[in-house]
Amino acid sequence: MTTSTEAASLPDIGAARDLMGHPRGLYFLSFTEVWERFSFYGMQALLVLYMVDQALRPGHIEAIAGMSAFRAGIESVFGPLSIQALSSQIFGLYTGFVYFTPLIGGWIGDQVLGQKRTVILGAVLMALGHLLMAFEVSFLIALLVLILGSGCLKGNISAQVGALYDKTDPRKTRAFSLFNLAINIGAFIAPLVCGTVGELYGWHYGFGLAAAGMVLGLLTYLAGGRYLPADTLEPAGAAPRPSLAPGDGKIIWALVAMLVLGTFFAIAYAQEFNVMTLWYRDTTDRHILGFETPVTWLPALDGLFIVAFTPLAIRLWRNQAERGTEPSDLAKIGWGSLMGTAGLLCLVIASLIFAGGGKPSLLWSVACFALCGLGFIYTWPTTLAICSRAAPAAIGGVVMGLAFLTAFVSNYLCGWLGGYYEKMSPASFWGLHAAISLAGAIGVLVFYRPLNRILQPTPS
Repeated sequence: MTTSTEAASLPDIGAARDLMGHPRGLYFLSFTEVWERFSFYGMQALLVLYMVDQALRPGHIEAIAGMSAFRAGIESVFGPLSIQALSSQIFGLYTGFVYFTPLIGGWIGDQVLGQKRTVILGAVLMALGHLLMAFEVSFLIALLVLILGSGCLKGNISAQVGALYDKTDPRKTRAFSLFNLAINIGAFIAPLVCGTVGELYGWHYGFGLAAAGMVLGLLTYLAGGRYLPADTLEPAGAAPRPSLAPGDGKIIWALVAMLVLGTFFAIAYAQEFNVMTLWYRDTTDRHILGFETPVTWLPALDGLFIVAFTPLAIRLWRNQAERGTEPSDLAKIGWGSLMGTAGLLCLVIASLIFAGGGKPSLLWSVACFALCGLGFIYTWPTTLAICSRAAPAAIGGVVMGLAFLTAFVSNYLCGWLGGYYEKMSPASFWGLHAAISLAGAIGVLVFYRPLNRILQPTPS
């Protein structure tokens, strides 16, 4: 049963008439994310290769505004860095802060601008950031603008998905899975389009396409405005916003513990977009029927498998729910971590083949992406659903930002660990990441009972 407080945050009933079992706003939010992820992953598919093969090389690095001071600061902490190690550090800092700033963006959306205006501001900043990537001199400035834009957009648009549903609505987890499906349609298309154009015709053309994708995302969001939840900001003279209630502290700590456990898989998973691109280029037989696949196509596998497996996972969970055997959301996070472990072990085997003088088939990389993609389906949409469902109403946007804060930690640690790639054997490097993902699964097993008691929903 929806309470009056919850009903006030939902869109107008006439505007929100369901389409295929879900509010119409879900589809506008999802298609906004298709284009936002197209822009993000299109740029990310090129980023490491662009840095290693051009931007950070002598004759180019000197042209980047602020790079001399930035590199001096990084090397004062970590010592002299090779081009690959510096590239990995930049990748980790960029992708990390992309997921840190939603904590601030969530607060801005909750307390200052409202979620709608904050999302629009984020989209404008991201379009500008991708455009700045087309110029070598503004490389670091572009990354900073992208970080700020993503911070405004990510947590707030995810919070709006949750606000379309009552807290105990059983459709909520599946809604986040559909939202994640849309995200990964963009993630699948982006490397094939932006990556291919950038690799074959010039990096800056690929970055320009990413900017165009973000503009389309903004237009989609504006077109669906009347189907979206009302902002949580209250007009002058309205009743005060909800405040934290007794017992909310226990829920917050349980959410933090759940987010920490999911971070282990996320560290290993993030390496697919960093060092794995270089490992794939340098060690793998990339030929299919005589055709050599472009390196930038590799990240597209992640989106492809998530798009392919999400409907199957949703159907499996629905069938399990009908039989009373569906795993709890916390258990799904544990299973996802085990799937990630299996995926990274595929790279260990491929690396051992390479160490023995062979050239491993690209099928090992395909298997890794398939297993990690399935692990992602079990972990990240489920994490967002738990946060949306369990978070106290007073800090819903902040809790979503906190979820993205764990992605900051995992992506930064991914970049830091990537700096050891040249110092370790590939088999040891990927074995380390398999062990990290396994640690998350073990953590879920150890702390399952107390956390699940607090976070598992009670039907109304």
